[in-house]
Amino acid sequence: MRKFIWLAFFISFFANAQQNVEVDLSNPYSTIYTHLYFLQDDSYQPKKAAATILGLEEAVAIEKAIKIKKVLDGKGLFVDVNRVPKNSNYKDTIGYSSYSRYVLFPQRMPQIYVEKIEGKWYYSSETVAKIEALYKEVFPWYIDKLQKIIPISGHMKIVHIELWQCIGLFLMLLLSFIIFLVTKKIVFFVLRKIQHKISPHTNLEVNKVLKKLAHPISLLVTVAFIDTIFPSLQFGLTINTWVFLALNIAKTIFWIYVFFKLVQVVMSIYSEFTERTHSRLDDQLVPILHNFLNGVVIIGGTFRLLTLFGIDTTTLIAGATIGGLAFALASQDTVKNLIGTIMIFIDKPFHIDDWIEAGEVVGTVEQVGFRSTRVRAADTSVYQIPNSKLAEIVINNKGLRLYRRYNTKLGLRYDTPPELIEAFVKGVRKIIIAHPETRSESYNVEFTGFGDSALLIMVNVYFKSLEWGVEQSSKHRFHIAILKLAKELGVDFAFPSTTVTIEQFPEKKSVDLGYNINEEKTTTSIEKVVSEFSKNNP
Repeated sequence: MRKFIWLAFFISFFANAQQNVEVDLSNPYSTIYTHLYFLQDDSYQPKKAAATILGLEEAVAIEKAIKIKKVLDGKGLFVDVNRVPKNSNYKDTIGYSSYSRYVLFPQRMPQIYVEKIEGKWYYSSETVAKIEALYKEVFPWYIDKLQKIIPISGHMKIVHIELWQCIGLFLMLLLSFIIFLVTKKIVFFVLRKIQHKISPHTNLEVNKVLKKLAHPISLLVTVAFIDTIFPSLQFGLTINTWVFLALNIAKTIFWIYVFFKLVQVVMSIYSEFTERTHSRLDDQLVPILHNFLNGVVIIGGTFRLLTLFGIDTTTLIAGATIGGLAFALASQDTVKNLIGTIMIFIDKPFHIDDWIEAGEVVGTVEQVGFRSTRVRAADTSVYQIPNSKLAEIVINNKGLRLYRRYNTKLGLRYDTPPELIEAFVKGVRKIIIAHPETRSESYNVEFTGFGDSALLIMVNVYFKSLEWGVEQSSKHRFHIAILKLAKELGVDFAFPSTTVTIEQFPEKKSVDLGYNINEEKTTTSIEKVVSEFSKNNP
């Protein structure tokens, strides 16, 4: 019994509280609550709702107040009055200066807001001036005519929905499907034209991506059509709220998909461009840019989705900025490496497959990543060099040399006759000229001095190929040709040794090495070796 008495007391208390609601324009909350409360079915008093509009006749103000609510309901914009500020001196900090105003839906309907005028809060003059255009945009001219021609039977309800609304919904979906099919073909045709303007060279992969890109764009056009037509069906606020929330979520997801495919198309075209360039460093930039742009799309789409669910992204951005700063301070090496990566791509001190010397590391550049660069040495071991360090140290890029210089010294025995030395030098010169991988116009082969155990022949030659492996193969063929030349001439290479010469000894003669210094013989030997070399290395 006591519970029943308390229940009756609370019911009577709330009933009296509702009856005592009066016009209050002291703050944004009171003004918006006054407007919406007095236009509800169970508390319908449009004169009091019109008090929220300043400077108009009562009849005109009532019309404007009703249309403001209809526009909000038609777009499914549910006003959560609990989130409206109650501060009478509330300042809107969005923009370059602060104003005493409050925008109900800054993202979806920024034209409707209240502002403080002479100590009280009213709907702004801009809202009042634009409400007619907004109303016609949400409810086109044919709505009133449509309402007049609908028969009484058309207002029969099926599951709380009138019959004419069911028919209108079916027709809208049918038209949406037709629009989707037609738009998809048009969009693909336009995208192909744009793609041919940007890059005439196309392939099957780009066409597949363009078809996938045309699909979400067509869906966006279809969603825009539904977004425009659906308010004309005049469903209630609850249905409109959920429908438009679903449409905005779908629109955001489709936009994310569009940007994903757009990034893929752009990267495909850029990849084709990089393949036609000499540098391979920009080839390495393609996957890095692709991942970066996809990350930007994901972050932007996530923030948009959070906005749709009423989450203040400004606070998130501020928190992310502070958190990002703290993270950056805690990971300075990672930030340095990222900056080093940017510097490498800007300065381009080397390219992929270049042979470089970076400090103690010598090898071929295989990959440039966000954090480090991978270099493979001649023994196939792999070095990961942080990009921050790579951007600071001196890099000797041997891959940028015009030619690969090879300098060595050949040691002949001290007892080699001068005639054979001349013949050997002449033969080596001809081998260089006949070698397809050496510069025949720039070389040096000279008898340069006397070593501890040998007569020194300097060989200075330049190989054309810049690849390390090709250079080693060219050296191999060059060395083999020199050995064959020495064998044909009867010239021996020296090695560290000590020779004891006995000039006079009973019944003993000095050793005769049997050098053949006949000019005709040496010329024939040289021609034989060079001819054989030229035949084997065309």
